[in-house]
Amino acid sequence: MKKYTKPDLETLKKTLTPLQFKVTQQEGTEPPFQNAYNDEKRDGLYVDIVSGEPLFSSKDKFDSGTGWPSFTRPLNQDVVTEKEDRHLFFQKRIEVRSKIADSHLGHVFPDGPAPTGLRYCMNSASMKFIPLEDLEKEGYAEFKEMVLKK
Repeated sequence: MKKYTKPDLETLKKTLTPLQFKVTQQEGTEPPFQNAYNDEKRDGLYVDIVSGEPLFSSKDKFDSGTGWPSFTRPLNQDVVTEKEDRHLFFQKRIEVRSKIADSHLGHVFPDGPAPTGLRYCMNSASMKFIPLEDLEKEGYAEFKEMVLKK
């Protein structure tokens, strides 16, 4: 199993794009409908762009119509943390962050489809998509069954 770590801030400034840095390190949000994974339909795994930690499966991805990639759940609840976010005036939201790198990923809302009723609305800029056919090559072979749609 891979070891996932968060690089230091100087390394992140060099390796992430300005948008990736803003989203993951400064709790930014990318524009809706203008991001890499909103329309991604292939089977695969979504990992933290900072640490490589596996976060979401394409099996749990759905089209929410919001313009951001949305999922009914993370791979397991241990890969994310959730905290109250009151950055929007008069609106309470639940922020979702990666467990190991503490990257800002997006927010979770209680308006998703079955089976969870949740919508994990994520920023593409906070993730890297690894297609099913590349899982082994990228070191994520053990997640193959978790991304295959049944």
